[in-house]
Formats: sequence, C-alpha cells, structure tokens
Amino acid sequence: MDLVPFIGVMWLEILLASGLGFLIYWFVSRDKEETLPLEDGWWGPGAKPTVREDESILPFKVETSEEEIRDLHQRIDRFRPTPSLEGSRFHYGFNSKYLKKILSYWRNEFDWRKQVEILNKYPHFKTKIEGLDIHFVHVKPTQLPSGCSPKPLLMVHGWPGSFYEFYKIIPLLTDPKSHGLSDEHVFEVICPSIPGYSFSEASSKKGLNSVATARIFYKLMLRLGFQEFYIQGGDWGSLICTNMAQLVPSHVKGLHLNMAFVLRSTHTLAPLLGRRIGGLLGYTERDMELLSPFKEKVFYSIMRESGYMHIQATKPDTVGCALNDSPVGLAAYILEKFSTWTNADFRDLEDGGLERKFSLDDLLTNIMLYWTTGSIVSSQRYYKENLGQGLMTQKHEWMKVSVPTGFAAFPCELLHLPERSVRAKYPKLLSYSYMARGGHFAALEEPDLLAQDIRKFVTLVEQQ
Repeated sequence: MDLVPFIGVMWLEILLASGLGFLIYWFVSRDKEETLPLEDGWWGPGAKPTVREDESILPFKVETSEEEIRDLHQRIDRFRPTPSLEGSRFHYGFNSKYLKKILSYWRNEFDWRKQVEILNKYPHFKTKIEGLDIHFVHVKPTQLPSGCSPKPLLMVHGWPGSFYEFYKIIPLLTDPKSHGLSDEHVFEVICPSIPGYSFSEASSKKGLNSVATARIFYKLMLRLGFQEFYIQGGDWGSLICTNMAQLVPSHVKGLHLNMAFVLRSTHTLAPLLGRRIGGLLGYTERDMELLSPFKEKVFYSIMRESGYMHIQATKPDTVGCALNDSPVGLAAYILEKFSTWTNADFRDLEDGGLERKFSLDDLLTNIMLYWTTGSIVSSQRYYKENLGQGLMTQKHEWMKVSVPTGFAAFPCELLHLPERSVRAKYPKLLSYSYMARGGHFAALEEPDLLAQDIRKFVTLVEQQ
C-alpha cells in the first residue's frame, strides 16, 4: 500500500486545522484585554512570617533634630570645590561657581525646621505592606458640594523627586473652589513614597520593580477603602501607574500621565523621513516641531542625559556610597536634573536656570528628603530592578493598557511622545494635550496646568 498520498492528505488536514484554529483564536482574542498576574511578594528582611501582616494605618510626622542640622552644616563646611572650566556653564554638569551660591544659602539661610512644618501641613501615614513600611500623604477635601463625593486620586512621583513634588497641586485638586476653579471635580489625594524613597522602607531583597510597586500601591488603596480610583504619574510614577492599570484595570477608573514608557512603536523614526511623511503617518506640525531637529532632540539628547541611567541600572551602590556621604555631592547630582530636565536650553546658563522655575527652598527640601532618610542608594537601585535585565524583557513592556487614559505632553519633557505613539500603548486614549509650557517635573513646575488637564480628563471619563 502506498502511504505517501495518505500522509500528504493527513499533513494537509493538520495544516488546514491549524490555520483555522489560528484564525478562530485571532478573532476571539484580538480584542481581549490582557492583564498582568497579580501575584504576591515579601520584601522585608528574612523569611516571610507565618502570622498575618499587621494592616493598621498609623499617623506619621516628619521630624528633625539639632544634631541632624549640625551634621549637615559641618559636612557643607568641609566641601572641597573644583573650579569649573571657563565658559562651561552647565555643559559639563553642575557649575561649581553657582554651586557655591546654593551652598551658602543652604548653610546660612535655608530653614529646615520651617520646611519640616510645611511638610507636616498635610497628614502623613505609614502602613506595612509586603513586609515594608509604606509612607504616604493623604489629603481629604475640607469642603464638598452638597450630594457630592470626592474622587480618590493616587499620584506617584519618580526619581529624583519625591512626594513633595505634589504639594503645590494638592490644594488645586482637593479645594478647587478656593483657587478659582469649578468644584465639579473634587479629589481626595493619596501620594505614596516609592519603596526605598524618603520615608518608605527600602526592600531587603532583589527584584522590587515597578510591577511590585504597583501591586503594593493597589493594596494601599484597598486598605484605604477605595475599590475604584484615578491614578496619575510622571517618570517612574507613570510606569507604576501603567502597571497598576495592567494589573487591576477594573479598579482603575482612569489613568493620567505626563510621561510614558512607549518602547514598541513602529513610527518612532518617522520624523527622520521629513514633515510630509511624518504628516502622512499621523504626526502633527507641533509633533514635528518638538522632535526637530530629530538627531539633536532624540539621539544626542538621550546620549547627553542618560549617563546617570547606565550607572544606576548597572552598579547603583558604587556611586551611591559617595552621594550618601556628601550632601554637597548629592545636591549637585540631583539639582543638575532639575536644571536640564526642566529645559534643555538651561545648559547654556551659568546658573542652570534653576531659580527660573523653582525656589531654592523647594529644591533643597527635596534634597533633604533624600539626605535625612539616607535613601539615595535604595532609590537608585530602582533603575537596576527595572532596567537591569534589558529593554523589552518584561511582559508589561509588550502589553497595551485597557483603561481610559489621558496624556499631558509638556514641551520640555526629555523626549516628546506624539499622540500616535501614545495611542499605540494606550488605545483608550481619551485626551492628549499639548501643554503650553513645562518640563519633566510638571507637578512642581506647572501645578495649575497639570491640575487643569487632570480635571479635563476626568470630565471626559465621566461623560462616557
């Protein structure tokens, strides 16, 4: 018996069945909203206890001491300056001539006790989640329109920022009427510190990345009694909030971002082809302005501003030893980011343009949150935990986000993301705004603009 025809027919049937199965799977799954597995974790020292974790929420107060301030002053006094090169401005990093001015202010005029009082004007709390003490600020509205409930909003910072970045935007969201805004949307704002940042305990174990942080913050919101809530973030906060939307989309009413990690877009290089081709691919004139000249705005800019990232994504503890021992080194390292990440053109200024957008009190308060808590090393490790395995190696990097999304594109952000690119990752993009001004630290730099865009986005969500 000749088996060849029989085998041929059999393989044809297998191929046809496989092809039909693939088509059925494609039609069934193409609109399926994929989620990340929630899983669990333990980041405290030693083995996870067998007893149930204490879920109590305890008030917390920022404190300082004469000894803490005296030690800071002594370290500043011992600083050994290195003269800057003539005409270098901020092109070689932080200009030491301007640094001397900041150190004089920090040593002789900056009032840390007063800033501690300002930090304590909003209620602080701590609660234990997955073995770590998680710190957060929780601000409830003082007045509500009759018959209205506040909208819970989780706001997440990044590096080298802190929860303090949100202090100027909080009153615009929790008490809009007192600031000339409509009370259509009144928010209850929760601002946690990422584990290993300021007052949130650092992990004792490797692997605490943005997905683990998203899960921890989700547990925090549940512990506070919120089943549905809005979330907002920039820098690492944008990735943490994105991961939360991927983990528990049914609990996230809306996701608002002022930065996004969109690594998988087929149109990333379209501006190289010119304005006409860019327009055909969905880029607007404003997109082309913000991305041109492409080599300068993308390639050279990324090379210039990403050196810190390579260090922190590989061996963060080494440079961390120096930064944790020297408040002056710490200030120069962090404040340089507040210069060039606010506006790349500030590199051309002797003072880095720092005081054009921020007060020295605000900038130094953020530095003090790293210095007094000794958290610079653990904050830098976050880069290794998230980037140490390489790009596009994590499931969440390939996944789309299935919750309503709003995006505020600030013109001086490190890298402009056109609406087309954002929509590729966030297909339920309800609002995309070209902001009038502002850079990376949007909540601290332009709280009014960011608050307005959040409110606009929430209006669109609730009109659906």
